[in-house]
Amino acid sequence: MADHADKSPLAIPNIRFFIYFRVFFNARFYYPVFTILFLDFGLTLQQFALLNAVWAASIVLLEVPSGALADIVGRRNLLVFAGVLMVAEMALLCLVPLGRPKLLFMIFLLNRILSGAAEASASGADEALAYDSLKEEGNTQDWGRVLEIQMRRQSIAYIGAMSLGAAVYDPSLMQRFADWVGFHGVLSQNITLRFPLYLTLGMAVLTLLTTLRMKEAVMKPDGECIQIKDCGRSIADAFKVTLQAGGWILRTPFPLVIIAAGLLFDSTIRMIITLNSQYYRLIELPEASFGLIGSGLAVLGIFIPRVARTLVENHSPTFNLAVMAVTSILGLGGMTFFMPILGIFPVVLLFSVMYLLNFFLSHYLNRITDSGQRATVLSFKGLSLNLAYGLIGLLYSLLLALLRRRIEVSPNDLGAQGVENTVFIQSIAWFPWYFLLAFAALVVFARFRLRHSDEHKRPG
Repeated sequence: MADHADKSPLAIPNIRFFIYFRVFFNARFYYPVFTILFLDFGLTLQQFALLNAVWAASIVLLEVPSGALADIVGRRNLLVFAGVLMVAEMALLCLVPLGRPKLLFMIFLLNRILSGAAEASASGADEALAYDSLKEEGNTQDWGRVLEIQMRRQSIAYIGAMSLGAAVYDPSLMQRFADWVGFHGVLSQNITLRFPLYLTLGMAVLTLLTTLRMKEAVMKPDGECIQIKDCGRSIADAFKVTLQAGGWILRTPFPLVIIAAGLLFDSTIRMIITLNSQYYRLIELPEASFGLIGSGLAVLGIFIPRVARTLVENHSPTFNLAVMAVTSILGLGGMTFFMPILGIFPVVLLFSVMYLLNFFLSHYLNRITDSGQRATVLSFKGLSLNLAYGLIGLLYSLLLALLRRRIEVSPNDLGAQGVENTVFIQSIAWFPWYFLLAFAALVVFARFRLRHSDEHKRPG
C-alpha cells in the first residue's frame, strides 16, 4: 500500500464507479411526489401503507443474507444484480396499465418487493467493494475523502431529482412547456404521472451500466488480492458467514457500540423526518414550499461531509458522539415549540445529524472490520437500523392511539382536524425525553462494553 500512498482515490476505477453508483441509484425523481403518485395511479391509502410495509419487510429479510452473499459470491456480482432489479422495478411502473385495480396492486406489490431486494443487495456491498479497492490500490486513510465527495455529489443529484421530479409531474406546467416548444398535444395527469418514472428508469439503466464496469477483488488474510472465482466457497457458506459476522459484532465492543448508537440516532430522527409534512403545516409553511425545503435540506449534504471528515480526523468517537447528542437534543427540543416559520431551524439541525451519522458509521465500521466480512457487517448495520425504525414506528403509533383516546374522552370542541393536530403536537413533545432516556442508557452500555478498549478515544 505504501507504493500507492500519494495516489488520488479518484484515480481508482472502483472508487469512481462507487460514487457514480450511489448517485444514480439514489436519484429517484418520484420521491417528491411519492405518496400522491401511488394514489393518482388508483391505489388507496390502505394499499399504499401495505405496499410500504412489504418494501420494509423485503429489506429486513434480505439485508444480512445479501451481505453474506456479497462476501461469498462477490460484491460486484451483487451490485450488478441490484442494478438489474432497479431496472425491472422501474420498468414495471412505466408499463403498468391504468384502470385495472387488481392488476395494478399486484404490479405495485411486485415493484415494492423488487425495490426492497435491490436496496438490500446494494447495502454494504458497494461500500465493501470500494473500501477494499482503496485498501488494495490506495490508502485507506483517504476513505473519509471518498465519503465526502460521494455524499456531496449524491446531495447535488438529490436536489436536482427533487426539483425536476416535482416539476415534470405537474400537468399544467408540462402543458405550458409543451406549448412553448411547439407540441400541441394535451398532457393530462395520467400522462405526466409517469414522467418521474421515466427519468428514474434512465437512472436505473445508468446504475446497471456502472456496476458492469466495476471489477471484483477479494482480499486474502495476508493482503494478497485474488479473483472471487478462486475462492472456492459455495453460496451455502453465506449462512456461516452471517453467523460469524454477528458473533464478531457481539464480541467486539467498538463496532457493537457504534451500531447501538446508530440505532438510537437513526430511528429517532428518521421518524421525525417521516412526519415533516405535518410539522411544516403546523408551523405555517405553505405546502407549495415543501419541495423547495427538501431541496434546501439536501444542500446540507454538500457541506456537512467536510465537517464530518474534520471531526473524525481530529477528534475521538466519544467527542463526535457528544456533538451529535447535543445537536439532536437542540433539534428535538426546538421542534416542540412549533415556532411559525422559524421552526424550520430545528429540522435543519436534525438533518445535519443524519449526515454526520451516516459518515461516522461508514468511517468507523470500515476502519475496524476485516475485508472478508465487511459487506456482511455493513448489512447487519442496515438490518439493525431498519428494525429499530420499525420498532419506534410501532411505539409511536401506540402513543398516538393513547393521546387520541385521552383527548376524545375529554370535553372539547376541536373537531376532527383539531384533534389530529393536537395529538401530533403532544406526541412531538415526547421525543426529546425519549431520546434523553435512551441516550443515557447508551452511555451506560458503552462505558461497560468499552471499559477495556481505547478505540473510542482515538481520532482518525
